[in-house]
Amino acid sequence: MTEHVVVEREDGLLTLRLNRLDKMNALTRAMYSRLAEVLEEAQNDASVRSVLITGGAECFTSGNDVADFLQAPPTSTDSPVFHFMRALFEFSKPVVAAVSGPAVGIGTTLLLHCDLVYVSRDAKLKMPFVNLGLCPEFGSSLILPRLLGQAKAAELLLLGEGFTGEQAAQWGIASDALDDGPTALAKGREMARRFLDLAPSAVADSKRLMRAPGRDELRRVIEEEGLLFGQRLKSPEALEALSAFMQRRKPDFSRFV
Repeated sequence: MTEHVVVEREDGLLTLRLNRLDKMNALTRAMYSRLAEVLEEAQNDASVRSVLITGGAECFTSGNDVADFLQAPPTSTDSPVFHFMRALFEFSKPVVAAVSGPAVGIGTTLLLHCDLVYVSRDAKLKMPFVNLGLCPEFGSSLILPRLLGQAKAAELLLLGEGFTGEQAAQWGIASDALDDGPTALAKGREMARRFLDLAPSAVADSKRLMRAPGRDELRRVIEEEGLLFGQRLKSPEALEALSAFMQRRKPDFSRFV
């Protein structure tokens, strides 16, 4: 249990709200465990018809809490972060995300596994894995080249270039871009509630059919990424990059060949 993930139930809508604004909703092991636990419970709870994931109207998430990461790096696929990935990947009910402010690292890649995504136009999305001496995760190395093309995906994954909520909507990463955070959150909640009036089995069957092509391949890629991610966390490059991040300096990769 952690107060940094607020769980709210309203009729058949389950809302998961990241609640660590003093740290820009940076994700810890406890937060990942709580998210995974609630999703697995919701999967088997017939009263839950849809899920909304948000960080509120100001901030989605700045990604992993680096200090927490360095203290106990997720070096195996049994780690809480990968537990959360599996729970979201296997979730059969509709998942809606409402995003504003920063959405960094897994804050962006988890959106690739949501069914509907509503972002503020000025949201700041970024996947700086290579910048931290790491590699892409949560299937992004497969999904993004297919969605955006190799060249654009390389800008986002190899260079770690950021992009706005408006661009996310233009590229198909988000369903729509709204004027601001409160509007994006309201839209996400509105669309998530629409599933409460639909036949739940028909929705689940349709989601399964939409995601079936390439699903086994994607599952294998997520596992491969996870294993390599864990190995890279122990690499000298990642240790230098993460230490530099904590020390607020530029990493020095000049000695690595």
